[in-house]
Amino acid sequence: MLTTASQLVLRNINDLSGKVLLVEPMADNLATELLHKSDTLTLSCYSTDAAVATCWAHPEVSLYTEVSPEFNTTFDSIVLFYPKSKEQLAYTLAQLKAAITGKTEVFVTGDNKGGIKSLSSHAEKLGLNANKLDNAKHCLWFSLSGNFQQVTTTNAISFKVAAAGEQLVIHSLPGVFNHGKLDIGTALLLDNLPKMTSGKVLDFACGCGVVGAMLKRKHPQIELFCSDISTLAVKATELTLAANNLTGTVTAADGLPAIPKQFDYIVSNPPFHTGIKTDYSIVETFIAQSAARLSGNGSLTLVANNHLAYMELLQQSFKQVVVKAKANGFTIYQASQKS
Repeated sequence: MLTTASQLVLRNINDLSGKVLLVEPMADNLATELLHKSDTLTLSCYSTDAAVATCWAHPEVSLYTEVSPEFNTTFDSIVLFYPKSKEQLAYTLAQLKAAITGKTEVFVTGDNKGGIKSLSSHAEKLGLNANKLDNAKHCLWFSLSGNFQQVTTTNAISFKVAAAGEQLVIHSLPGVFNHGKLDIGTALLLDNLPKMTSGKVLDFACGCGVVGAMLKRKHPQIELFCSDISTLAVKATELTLAANNLTGTVTAADGLPAIPKQFDYIVSNPPFHTGIKTDYSIVETFIAQSAARLSGNGSLTLVANNHLAYMELLQQSFKQVVVKAKANGFTIYQASQKS
């Protein structure tokens, strides 16, 4: 199966030549389709998404997953999938400078609802020119030109968070959830963290690491683990922990990290979007995995928008589910297997 943006890439395959780098593509079968339709293309992929990286782990595709990759070549064509975060476009282009020459053709594709319609004005602010080449399947296909070596970007943003009687310095990178600020849901979660004295604790979908850092600050005796599907978030969390002289194991993972096998507490502001669409399957999987990986006396604490039907999902996997707090459109749930 292919997303519509990937279908548009295939539709314009004749624009591509030689060594092709796909940047932040979708988790679908585009690599296989491109290789099937052309035996003249050499494919590489740069992705900061663990699920995409797994999908693109193809024997004929060179894969780059580091936040700031060291490219061992330059490319004839680059296809960049338009990011949800406006700041991430400049950040990503800055990471690509070493891969771009004066002869590299750069293309951008994306879903109309994902903001790509504003690419022309966005590119102009970066000193670049965007030229629309195709429009199909509710997606757009642009060429991007100009002096990419002059594209500048701000790397980590740091800001202070005061909550639960503590103050932390938080670092964030473009593309990380709620880049550069504390969102309302997480703020409520910080004021309603579970009580604990020790054990293995997971901050799932850690983002900038504010939840994990707060847990470790308030309970230094815990063994902290943080995970996120985004390597950008992993880097941000590592920076946050270091800035506050805290320790923890941070992992990029699609779902719960494989190690350790069991947790005593899982705390999360879990994602509920795939792209721009609400997707309950993400949380369903997360809740089911949490129930299977928690110790007998363990608990799952999460925050969610009031309109999301999380109570029913939690009750399908846990014996006891209670609402710990409710404010500003968000609810804190705590689930366990205690009768």
